[in-house]
Formats: sequence, C-alpha cells, structure tokens
Amino acid sequence: MAADSMEIDDSLYSRQRYVLGDSAMHQMAQSSVFLSGMGGVGIEIVTLHDTKQCETWDLGSNFFIRKEDVLSQRRRVEAVCPRVTELNPYVHVDMSYSALDDNTDLSFLRKYQCVILTEARLSLQKRVNEFCHSQQPPIRFIGCDAYGICVRVFCDFGDEFEVSDPTGEEPKEIFIQTITQDNPGVVTCMDNQPHGLQTGQSVVFREVNGMVELNSSVRQVSVLSPHSFAIGDTSPFQPYAHGGFFVLVKTPKTYRFETMEQQLCDPKLLTPDFSKPEAPLQIHAAMLALDTFQEQHDILTSHFPSSLLSFQTSVNAELVRCLSRTARGTLPPLAAAVGGLASQEVLKAITGKFAPLQQWFYLDAIEVVGPLQSVPAEEFFPRGDRYDGLRACIGESMCQQLHKLRVFMVGCGAIGCEMLKNFALLGVGLAKSSGEVCITDPDLIEKSNLNRQFLFRPHHIQKPKSTTAADATCDINPDLQVDAHLNKVCPATESIYSDSFYTRLNFVVTALDNVEARRYVDSRCVSNQRALLDSGTMGTKGHTEIIVPKLTESYNSHRDPPEEEIPFCTLKSFPSVIEHTIQWARDKFENAFVHKPSMYNSFWQTHNSAEGVLQRMQAGESLDGSFQVIKLLSRRPSQWEQCIALARVKFEKYFKRKALQLLHSFPLDTRLKDGSLFWQSPKRPPAPFDFDLNDSMHFTFIVSTARLFAGIYNIPYSEQDLSEEAVTRVLAGFKIPEYRPSEKSIETDETAKKPDLVKMPISSEEEREAISQLEEAIATDNVTAERLQMSPLQFEKDDDSNGHMDFVTSASALRARMYSIEPADRLKTKRIAGKIIPAIATATAAVAGLVALEMIKVVGAYEFESFKNCFFNLAIPVVVLTEPAAVKRTLIRDDIYFTIWDCWTIFGHEDFTLSDFMNAVREKYGIEPTMVVHGVKMLYVPVMPGHSKRLKLTMHKLIKPSVDRRYVDLTVSFAPEADGDDDLPGPPVRYYFSRNGETP
Repeated sequence: MAADSMEIDDSLYSRQRYVLGDSAMHQMAQSSVFLSGMGGVGIEIVTLHDTKQCETWDLGSNFFIRKEDVLSQRRRVEAVCPRVTELNPYVHVDMSYSALDDNTDLSFLRKYQCVILTEARLSLQKRVNEFCHSQQPPIRFIGCDAYGICVRVFCDFGDEFEVSDPTGEEPKEIFIQTITQDNPGVVTCMDNQPHGLQTGQSVVFREVNGMVELNSSVRQVSVLSPHSFAIGDTSPFQPYAHGGFFVLVKTPKTYRFETMEQQLCDPKLLTPDFSKPEAPLQIHAAMLALDTFQEQHDILTSHFPSSLLSFQTSVNAELVRCLSRTARGTLPPLAAAVGGLASQEVLKAITGKFAPLQQWFYLDAIEVVGPLQSVPAEEFFPRGDRYDGLRACIGESMCQQLHKLRVFMVGCGAIGCEMLKNFALLGVGLAKSSGEVCITDPDLIEKSNLNRQFLFRPHHIQKPKSTTAADATCDINPDLQVDAHLNKVCPATESIYSDSFYTRLNFVVTALDNVEARRYVDSRCVSNQRALLDSGTMGTKGHTEIIVPKLTESYNSHRDPPEEEIPFCTLKSFPSVIEHTIQWARDKFENAFVHKPSMYNSFWQTHNSAEGVLQRMQAGESLDGSFQVIKLLSRRPSQWEQCIALARVKFEKYFKRKALQLLHSFPLDTRLKDGSLFWQSPKRPPAPFDFDLNDSMHFTFIVSTARLFAGIYNIPYSEQDLSEEAVTRVLAGFKIPEYRPSEKSIETDETAKKPDLVKMPISSEEEREAISQLEEAIATDNVTAERLQMSPLQFEKDDDSNGHMDFVTSASALRARMYSIEPADRLKTKRIAGKIIPAIATATAAVAGLVALEMIKVVGAYEFESFKNCFFNLAIPVVVLTEPAAVKRTLIRDDIYFTIWDCWTIFGHEDFTLSDFMNAVREKYGIEPTMVVHGVKMLYVPVMPGHSKRLKLTMHKLIKPSVDRRYVDLTVSFAPEADGDDDLPGPPVRYYFSRNGETP
C-alpha cells in the first residue's frame, strides 16, 4: 500500500488501527507492493500486474470483472484497477500488463517492499523468489495459488525478519500478592488473576512497596504455577511489604526464512486440521506434481500421474483424483479464505507486526467434492457461462441447487458484504421462480465501514446498508434475486419473520456483531428446523460455526462465561487500571447527559403540573424521582456562563473533593481487621489536585462538560465562547464553596450493586428542601414549558465535533492522574468507551469464505463428518478446523430419547381441555406427563392448590392465545421411573389450537 502525502482520515481506518496500531499503519502508508495475477485471489496493492484478457470464466471468480469487460475483451488488469482504486483514495494504484516470464529482467522489482505472485508457474515463482531473497534488504515474497479444491500460500521474508510484536495481544497489569526474599524469589499473583506467562518471558515491575529495588526493573521469569513464578535472586533486597504489579515486556523476535527452492523438499507446514495431520504434506506433494506436469505440458489436465510424486508421504488417492479433476476450476469461497490469510501476511511483511507464516500453508476442500465422485463426468464439463469454474468443482446439479436456494442473511456489515460477494460468485438464489437471498440490517453506512465493507463507497455514507449492499451485489451478478429489508430480527418483528417465513428458507446466515442477537436467531432456527451458518471476527481472530438440524448442537447449546463486570465500589472509589477510569467517565456521561435528562422528561410528562406536584408533596405523598428532578429544575442554567460554572463545580467534585473525602474516611495509615493496610494493591490512594486553567486537560474537561450541559439544556453558544480567553474571563470571578468532609459511609463491598437513586427513600430534611425549591421555582416563574423539558444526548464516539469523546477522554485521564494510573490516549479511550470491536478485512474475508464452503455441504445434505467449524488467529498464525459438536441425545426413560431438534406435537380444538392434552401426550408418546408450563406461567403443577381443577379448563382459556397465534410451545415434565426421583425433562410440546393449524 502506498499513501499520498495528504493527511489520512483516521475515521476511515479506525477499527483497522485498533488491530495494527499507529506504527504499523504508518509503515503501511510508506510501502509499495507488487501483485501479479488478477484471478480469484486479489489483494489491495500499489501495482497490479496481469497479462490476460477478461473471459466469461472470470465472472465466476473475480467480483471486480463485469460482463461488459468480457464483451469488450478488456485486459483483466484494466478492468480491475479502477475498481480497486475507488476503494481507498489514499492508496495509489498502478497497473502493468508487460510480460513477466523466465526472460524478464527482474530489476524493476527493487522499488517494492513486497511481491505477491498468483496464478504463476512454479518455475517463475522460484525465479522471482530467488531474486527477492537475494536483495539487501530482501524484498518480501508471497506466493498464493488456488487450484480447484486446493489452495496454498508460501512466504519468504528473508534470512532475518524481525517482528516487533509477535502476538498483538495487549499486556495486562497483574497485581502482586507476595514476593519472597529468597534465591530464587517467588512472585505470587492475586488469586483472581492468573499471570498467563511462559518461562523465558520478561516482566517489568511497578509500584512495589518494601522491595523497591524491583521497581522499573525487568526480570526473566520461570513459571511455577498459573499464579506464581520465580524471578531470580531477591535475597539482597528489602523485604516485600505490599502492593505493586507487573507487566509483560514485549521483546522483538527474529524469524528466518528459506527460499522456495530450499523449501520444496523439506517444507515447514502449518497444519489446520488435526483430524488429518498428513494432509498438508500430501497436498504439497500433489500440487508440486501438478506444477511439474503443467510445466511439461503447458496445460492443466484431469489425468494426473501419481508417479510424479517424489515425497516420502503416503499418496491420498482420493485427494489426487479430486485435485486433478478440479484443478482448472475455482471454488470462490476457498479463494476468498486463502486470500484473506495471504493478505494478512502482506501486512506482516510490510509492518513487522504479528508472527509471519513459516513457510507453507495448505488448505483443501476435499469434503466439498468428495461425495460428488459418483456424479457423471459430463456434469463437470464447461457450458460457456460464468459458472464454468465452479461447475468444474461441484458439477451442474449442485450449481442448480445453489441457484434455487432461499437464504436469509441477518446483518449486512463486514461479514455480510463478504458473504454477498460469495453468493454473487456462486449464483446463490438467482432462480427467478424459487431462489432468493433475503437480507436485513437496520443500520446506515458510516465512513469507518469503508475500510472493510467493500460493497460500499464514500457516496453511500448515511445510506442503508441492506439496500446499498443489495444493489452492489446485483452489480456483480445481475441475475441475483436480492430482497433487502431494514428490520432488526427480534421478537418485535416476528410478525414479519414468522414461522411460515422460516419454513420457506433453506438456511439462515448470521453476520452479526453481538451474542444476544445470535442467540435469538439460533432459537428461531431450532424452532423451525433450519440450518444456521454463523461466524464472527475480532481483530485478526475469527470463528465459524455450522449448525445443522438433527446433526449438531445449536449456538445456544454452549455459553461463554459472562463478561466480568467492574464492581460498583471499584468504579466509584477504588480504580486500579485505566479501564476503570474510562468506564467511570463513560458512566458519568450516561448519568448526567442521558439518564437524568430522560428521567426529567419522563417525570414532567407524568406529572405535567408543577403546582400539582407541589400540592401532592405538601400532602405527604411520595413521588418517585421528585427529589432529583426538583434539584435539576432549581439548578438549571439559562446562560452559557452558567454551563461553564457547572463544569467547574464538576471538576472540583470529581478530582479534588472525592479524593479528600476518601482520604478523610480512610487515612493513608488505615488498617483492616487483620492488620494489613487498607491502601494496598489493588487499591490506590487518590491524590487531590487544584484546578489549573493552564493545564490543557483541565481546560478540555471544562469546555467539553460545559458544551454537554448546554446541549441538554438547549443553551446556545458561539465558537468565541469556547476560547481560553472567554473561559478564563467567566471563571475569574467564580468562587468554589469551602469543602467540608462528610461522615457518609463509602461502599467497599465488591459484591454491592449500584443503588437506584430514583427508588431510594429521601429523608424528611431532603423532602422539605425539595418542597422549598419547588415553591421558589413556582414563585419566580421558573416552571415554563421550556424549563420542564430537556434534550437527552446519545453518546456518539465517531463525531469529533460534538465534544462527547473530549469529555470521556479528559475525565478518564484526570481521574487516572488522581489515582497514579497511566492514562490512555484518545484512540484507546474511544475503543473501550465505545465498545469498539477491532476489525480488519483479512479476517472478514477468511471467515466468510470458510462459511460459504460449509454452505455448499449444507445444500448437498452431506454427512456429519463432512462439516467443519473453524477458529483462527491470523496474527500468530493458527488455523484450527474441527468437527462441530454432535447433537446430544437425552434419555427420558425406557429408550425414549430427545434432542434439541425434537418437538412433540399435539393438535387440539376449541373445546380441548388440559385433561385432553395430558391424555393425548400419554397416548401418543407413551409417557405420563406430570407438569405443564407455558413460558413463566404454570398451567398445571399437581402440588399447587387448586391446580387439579384446571384439568377441566380448555387450553384456550388457560393460555388465552392471540388471534393470529396457531400454536404455543409448552414445557412438559414426565413421571420418573421410581418414586422419589425428580420429574424427567422432555422436548418442547407444540400444541396447535386447531386440527388444521398445521399439517401433522
């Protein structure tokens, strides 16, 4: 990538920057890359090179080539270059179509930092690689090939390639419990913080009390247990007292590479699927034999002589057959997956960040084509259309099945865009009579989306994602049938995405960014017996999960441990790491500028007369929230200068008085009952500081806070009002009331929850004060309609002009300063406060490609053993393919089993009673029902008083269904085999309210 000298817009790269960091982004902006080959594998680069003309075949593998390019016989590079260029205004894209062969003078490559070859003969790859390796400094070389069901990546970054950060993981501050004065000294961590270190790594110590010699020192560790490690001789040091923490020190690592020629016979291989550990070497041998045959005959053929295999590895005859038969074809999803991985290697080559691939990566899709071996040969013959490359891999019948699919995709963001590109190349849902791709996403396109959602362009900003993506997809393949919606998929839209909607589908694809939405969609798929293809990314990490009715567990079958919440008392009084201060600042924003204004509006909408509220309070009536609302009314500013004053009061409260109060309640020498100091790790004592307008962070806090107050109170201000001179003038005469310590208790219990201030009882003194304040407001005509209305804000992290991030960043940094915590820069603060998930296009392309491969298996109704889930981390790099979790069978009794995919059915009618229902279940399924529950409502529990009388009531009366409700799912328990045992669980029992509710 090469950047123009213009200043680069950070908002375009925001999520990518969280993955790579500023240094790596800067290196990318000054680098140049050469890519040869414009087939199914492509990367964003400086110079695109290709010598071929556009063919109909290319329409099925290259989403940048259009039908008109084929008709006009344009060169592929001429067709692709302008479409790549419009992706990013900061990347200069050149093109070349001069010959690149065994006779080409390669000296022109010296101006590039990285060279990528695709669709190149092996002899050319070896020659170019030798040239790149011999340069000083070496030119990073990457070879990437896709032959039908097999793909490969080869990397050579030179004799010595230094990586600054092999993992990209952010080191955590780990707090210390004890350090022994011994040889070796042993460090023990707090019980809830395993250190996660490896022997040989180094750590740096901070804020250790007693054994102060360790502070700022770097020590190599020898791991003893998950919570302890040795650090060498500490016997000469002072005894450890308390406190302190350590942080992993990241050290550069040097990687050594061999040339492709050296690596051919003794390859270093990454193994993605441990169920077939021999596969990478087998594919390596088979593809090199194919390369040799291609060199000799100048063609790719379906006759593949196994005698060409020269490696000491067993020959996988099925792999050889599948590779030789499909070698001229293309599986677009497989090309997308390997393209994502290869692109990440390019970024590593340029930036020196993340561990590079050493040195070969092979991936096959034999599970996709293996079951097609018995299909007649003519199924795979070309027919002169855009699907010939695909047809060569999976046959005509499977192509037709893809055309007839009805697919529902939820989400049109990064993964959604990549999935749509795969759908377009595969021809998913293009049959006009039966096929369709239905997509939905309520979001609008933002600038930060453009660096990884490649169906969108700058002129699409603020347009709906779904309709824009649909149009862009149809531009790739005009025959595609895409129905775009702007809805969320949730219980509120079940009238749209009803059971009848799901039953028309072949499967569902999720392209979501949150767990709860996934869980809901999964529950709908299980209820309606539909396959679900799920995937997700976080930075360079990605996962895919394939959920198939009757075969696999569902998404809801497993639950990640809940995300740890920061204790209320830690946020309020005892922060120890920067994440605490950022969350505190974010909470202050929500409370002051979102929650309080919303509560204020809600109160006055309910009690629309101040006089009426006063009368009720004078009569002794308690009104929820009245104390808080009246306080806001009495202190409401009406001028910009008052907003400045309010901000100054907040500063004093947050950064001085809070610290003074804590130190009053808990002096520095305070000890706990066991004699240990109160102020020890992870508790940090605060240090109050005075307001200083010459401090830029103080000034930013005052101005941003005043702007937010002006926003919620609808008070105008000018740019001049924000100047340092104007703010100084306002504050010059402002006096802060003298501080008096309070005797209120401060919460120290980490299990205590945040109190609900609205629901908290108020004292008689507070009540009298509220009545007095409201009387005064009414008397001075301060209860006009305008003053009974506020404008709640909505936190918007991406608009730097609104002051929201200014407030959070300055408030967090000042609180961090008060507690001697290392502050975070604006970028990190924005990521944490905005709950931004780091994202990069390489991982997105990889997960979408892997999911689309599984989709073909779902369409073909393949056996369980064919399906693969995947987890990868392109940074390390590691790719792990595993079988999905097989569905579990639960025994009820007497050889009666059920799984999550089972649903028993009972058909009733208007007069069908609960007793009839119980009898029907008993007769149909041969087991005695004992309890019936609908949601949280108990319909029949024998031990409950009066429940036996319910047996005579109709199901209609007990459930009271809505007019359009055809059925309900009931939870039914069954009688145990022996007395005293617990009731037995069973599958949901779906009760239809009429016999024609659905065909049995």
